[in-house]
Amino acid sequence: MAASSGFTRWFSCESVPTASVREFPPGDILICCDCLAHVFRRKKELKARTVWLGCPEKCEEKYPKNGIKNQKYNIFTFVPGVLYQQFKFFLNLYFLVVACSQFVPSLKIGYLYTYWAPLGFVLAVTVVREAVDEVRRFQRDKEMNSQLYSKLTNQRIPADMIFLRTSEKTGSCFIRTDQLDGETDWKLKVAVSCTQRLPADLFSISAYVYAQRPQLDIHSFEGNFTREDTDPQIHESLSIENTLWASTVVASGTVIGVVIYTGKETRSVLNTSYAKNKVGLLDLELNRLTKALFLAQVVLSVVMVALQGFVGPWFRNLFRFIVLFSYIIPISLRVNLDMGKSAYGWMIMKDENIPGTVVRTSTIPEELGRLVYLLTDKTGTLTQNEMIFKRLHLGTVSYGTDTMDEIQNHIIQSQNQNALRGPRQTQLVRKSVSSRIHEAVKAIALCHNVTPVYESHTAVNGEAESAEADQDFSDDNRTYQASSPDEVALVRWTESVGLTLVNRDLTSLQLKTPSGQILSFHILQIFPFTSESKRMGIIVREESTGNITFYMKGADVAMASIVQYNDWLEEECGNMAREGLRTLVVAKKSLSEEQYQDFENRYNQAKLSIHDRALKVAAVLESLEREMELLCLTGVEDQLQTDVRPTLELLRNAGIKIWMLTGDKLETATCIAKSSHLVSRNQDIHVFKSVSNRGEAHLELNAFRRKHDCALVISGDSLEVCLRYYEHEFVELACQCPAVVCCRCSPTQKAQIVTLLQQHTANRTCAIGDGGNDVSMIQAAHCGIGIEGKEGKQASLAADFSITQFKHIGRLLMVHGRNSYKRSAALGQFVMHRGMIISTMQAVFSSIFFFASVPLYQGFLMVGYATIYTMFPVFSLVLDQDVKPDMALLYPELYKDLTKGRSLSFKTFLIWVLISIYQGGILMYGALLLFESEFVHVVAISFTALILTELLMVALTIRTWHWLMVVAEFFSLGCYLASLAFLNEYFDLSFITTWPFLWKVSAITLVSCLPLYIIKYLKRKFSPPSYSKLSS
Repeated sequence: MAASSGFTRWFSCESVPTASVREFPPGDILICCDCLAHVFRRKKELKARTVWLGCPEKCEEKYPKNGIKNQKYNIFTFVPGVLYQQFKFFLNLYFLVVACSQFVPSLKIGYLYTYWAPLGFVLAVTVVREAVDEVRRFQRDKEMNSQLYSKLTNQRIPADMIFLRTSEKTGSCFIRTDQLDGETDWKLKVAVSCTQRLPADLFSISAYVYAQRPQLDIHSFEGNFTREDTDPQIHESLSIENTLWASTVVASGTVIGVVIYTGKETRSVLNTSYAKNKVGLLDLELNRLTKALFLAQVVLSVVMVALQGFVGPWFRNLFRFIVLFSYIIPISLRVNLDMGKSAYGWMIMKDENIPGTVVRTSTIPEELGRLVYLLTDKTGTLTQNEMIFKRLHLGTVSYGTDTMDEIQNHIIQSQNQNALRGPRQTQLVRKSVSSRIHEAVKAIALCHNVTPVYESHTAVNGEAESAEADQDFSDDNRTYQASSPDEVALVRWTESVGLTLVNRDLTSLQLKTPSGQILSFHILQIFPFTSESKRMGIIVREESTGNITFYMKGADVAMASIVQYNDWLEEECGNMAREGLRTLVVAKKSLSEEQYQDFENRYNQAKLSIHDRALKVAAVLESLEREMELLCLTGVEDQLQTDVRPTLELLRNAGIKIWMLTGDKLETATCIAKSSHLVSRNQDIHVFKSVSNRGEAHLELNAFRRKHDCALVISGDSLEVCLRYYEHEFVELACQCPAVVCCRCSPTQKAQIVTLLQQHTANRTCAIGDGGNDVSMIQAAHCGIGIEGKEGKQASLAADFSITQFKHIGRLLMVHGRNSYKRSAALGQFVMHRGMIISTMQAVFSSIFFFASVPLYQGFLMVGYATIYTMFPVFSLVLDQDVKPDMALLYPELYKDLTKGRSLSFKTFLIWVLISIYQGGILMYGALLLFESEFVHVVAISFTALILTELLMVALTIRTWHWLMVVAEFFSLGCYLASLAFLNEYFDLSFITTWPFLWKVSAITLVSCLPLYIIKYLKRKFSPPSYSKLSS
């Protein structure tokens, strides 16, 4: 096939005359019909489809383009969407109405530019910021959608496919699904048997795949494969084991598939929620305060008109007063806050202590300082998903990582002794430590579903050579495949101590001893691991001796009743669990030929049963699982991410409740919860039993209610039942737990849990993950954090904040979250104070001059007051900090105060209102009291005192000085003094250069500010805040 045919780029389709099939080298693959390559623009009902191999002209339906999209808008919806997002807030809508009112001559108060210029600037800043964010999202999406996939190497499958053929002799392969469902176990997928047997090109046959309509469930699929060019036609049913879903990775060999779902119809996208516009809690609080200010403004205007006696066109006067007092809600509030958010984002990305951190949503940095719930993924977020063998316990002796060399010596010694005695003598001798270790290691090396894989040599043309003689069977070229990383860790460990798995197929396996001898075993039966049985077994016959042995390994709860009586297993399992190790109990049972034949007959007969087959098979197997010889207990550690334990402890001390949501098994999730110290050592764990109906859920909830201060572990299925019948009761109980672990969660369930917490607690939530299965959860949370790691960038691209390591979340929240919230709270209230003080002066002025709706300051004075005269010092508050970063990390308990919202509340707002009324009254009455001849002197004295008061109030508000703050103060003062020479329209230049002007301004400023400085000093001395005690 031509290289340009079919899918030419990852997540991108191009229309071509014929569908193409292409075989990919080890790693992954694709094949596709171009009928799925058309753009699907209209929203249609999802339908079942028939996909033909090699006959695209038979495909009548058009299907969606295969691309990911994290953008919020398109070219047509951008401007309307951004404007809607702005004017849905009362603050901006209010400014728009006030600015429009100035086009009515009878309502006009001042120059148009004094209203429209600030509003235009606000909208321009917002549109530019959103445009930059949107362009970045577009570029990231384009980069992903343009990624070449014709030679996929350890990259993700970009579309949902039916598995047609593989290079593996068994007709099956393993895939990794951690980015789809969060499960670390590899899944075995089977090729369609009809196409697997075909020697010819797949395009040479006439065949089609019928697939059910796209749906959410990632664990089920129904379809059919039909070949028409044979007599009779070949029909083969398709199930979930024949599928390769998008976002999974083929772990071995070469596979060929036909694409059935693309783009937004793939399972991974259907389980992903759409990006939404997030609004911070601080913005909502400020929006409420502006409504309160507007109410005060209307009341003040009504009072003014009432004192006039409602004479004349009083309704017009009322509106003029509303416009006149419009500065009580300053338009610069939005500008300052938005610029502040951008500054916080820049500071986060420039922090050398958290390198690689990216702020993708610049509108919610304050949310990082208000979080109560942190919902985290497990695999790749808390853990590295790398298993390491840590402990082998034989009952009387235990071996750790530092004594593994002793095990190798014992194996060599045991092998030599067996060679000297011969097989029959060996059975009669009482077992020594060496022989016990050898038996245990051999059992671990045999009881598993691991397959060794040897990579083929690659020819010059890049194609794999099929000649078996060219394969390299050396240790360096060997890799292992298995459905569980735990099993791979065990087999790698047996290799390190001398027993190496060198070959395995469906009926046999071979081990290599330290001396190079090959031990061959015939596989008689395999009993795979299931969540219900919690164990797996294998029956093998050693070819050299003919001995038949039944090996079994499993969880301690399942094996305790199977093995012979002992007094150490339960205690050691507890010890290993406290160390955070995943334990497996290994046992064996020797069988005679007669015993095995009897078992095989009964087992085969049970498997042929039509009724109660599963129960009969389990009963036969149970007859064999009795009085087994306990060989050893193993401990495997799932490597945690760097500094996970101290980071989780830091977050707990900060009052943040942590929930772990994972698609992995209950046992694995519980083990990681313990090893990561998500659940502290002295805490009990309540494992919520599996429930399927209302009655069971009621009983289990009652049992859970009787527990106190214990962590909860619950599966996704049980959670769904509880939420269906007892949603409020369950959430209420779960929220009281110090930690919650939800296992076997689908991506959609993760997002539902986030939404549930938001609805029932009204607290801020944060979700953190690293995989595609975490995207819905990240987008549903108030604040989403993605970790960019080896598992891909999907979560990172969809998140509000992207970090490179889990440990960075501590500094992100404790330092940057704290600073962003504290600074925005101070900045927002100060900007409102700046508007309220001038509105108070206007009210005093109007009330003295017969309630006239005439502005006190006009034109450039009002524009300059909100911009060049006070903007830089006020905005410099974004550099302020109440606690040093090291102190915030050392005392995470300080974070608890932030979640209470005390930095911006109706109480603090009322204090600023009183300060504004006091200062505004002093400035205006003082100027009217001290002026002597002309009214223009009142304007000069009051306005100059107002500017000085604002500069001094900024200095009063600052807690930690930065050199830029000093520069901003003197720069603004210099700008005002320099501009006096050009303000002869408003000021009498001959008056402002006299001593009376200077002392009057100084006196008024002193009276307005000195009492506040005294109050601040007394408060810090007699009732200091908690952070000031630490600083001292």
